[in-house]
Amino acid sequence: MADSFMKLYPDTVPPERNRAARWGYEHGLMLKALERTWQRTGERKYLDYVVKTMDYSIGPDASIRYFKMEDYNLDNINAGRVLLTLYQQPQLPRRALYRKAAETLRLQLENQPHTSEGGYWHKKRYQNQMWLDGLYMAEPFSAEYAKLFNQPKDFDHVALQFALVEKHLVDPKTGLLYHGWDEAKTEKWANKETGLSPNFWSRGIGWYGMALVDVLDYFPKDHPQRKNLISYLQRLAPVLARYQDPKTGGWWQVTDQAGRAGNYIETSGTCMFVYALQKGVRMGYLDKQYAAVAQKGYQGVLQQFVAPQPDGTVALNGTVSVGGLGGNPYRDGSYEYYLSEPIKQNDFKGVGPFIMASIEMEMAGKK
Repeated sequence: MADSFMKLYPDTVPPERNRAARWGYEHGLMLKALERTWQRTGERKYLDYVVKTMDYSIGPDASIRYFKMEDYNLDNINAGRVLLTLYQQPQLPRRALYRKAAETLRLQLENQPHTSEGGYWHKKRYQNQMWLDGLYMAEPFSAEYAKLFNQPKDFDHVALQFALVEKHLVDPKTGLLYHGWDEAKTEKWANKETGLSPNFWSRGIGWYGMALVDVLDYFPKDHPQRKNLISYLQRLAPVLARYQDPKTGGWWQVTDQAGRAGNYIETSGTCMFVYALQKGVRMGYLDKQYAAVAQKGYQGVLQQFVAPQPDGTVALNGTVSVGGLGGNPYRDGSYEYYLSEPIKQNDFKGVGPFIMASIEMEMAGKK
């Protein structure tokens, strides 16, 4: 899948015509997946691709093309994780620029607008709103930055973001997490009593699960909040197992509405859950029983959504292109809204997690 992606988006294509090179969370997600492929295989071509693609964005003064600090958009932080990896490669001539660019992203987080309790707004224009997506966009970067550059207070802030999600976005009945929460309770999509959006979206929950297992890679073993982060993952795992489709092994686009008219098994959320569960087992956070849940989900993706192509590459089908709240045209968070977004082939938000899940499954098979 990694080779197919690189063939689809060759690194010689200028960024104006190459979505893989445009700064944003999708490009960061894909480059992270290719970085993992390099680390797993040792093949230099994957690192070379990541470097060349990232270098489209980083100017000689470490400015980041297409990045606007003033948007205070958490989505723009995710690609910073790749900058931190590249900074740690002493053989790369531009590593000082990668660090400087990463410092720019951390500066955004220092000034990011936040709720009364300190939870990041998802974007400046989405006032008072925390979204599940934002945890993956900002927190693994923050945790790794804190570890690399010895910023211990940052770990407290990372832990706070997860604690606030657990406090405000978890549904006590199902254990699932709502996609968004508006502290002010003024958005049209927000419940007037709770401030919560109306539905559970599998990819939103997937971002959260992936954020948890990735943040823990960097969290100090003796940090008092580490056990809480692990407990959130342990709380989520049986919930995911409960909502897994027994027939296909996948998870539904609207997570708790199995079989309802229009609903469908969605690949990005499924791959994210497979990754989070399998990595959680490998790292010892989760009971080994969840490896079987991950395996069933992964086999379902392979059987139903991975499609060999005539040119010898493989494609991934079944990924919803986007899911949001508010904006223009207005997204009301209804069941009908989540089913209205187009389903795409080779969407980065499916391909990246598929590669990451594949690496986890391969590692599990080689113990």
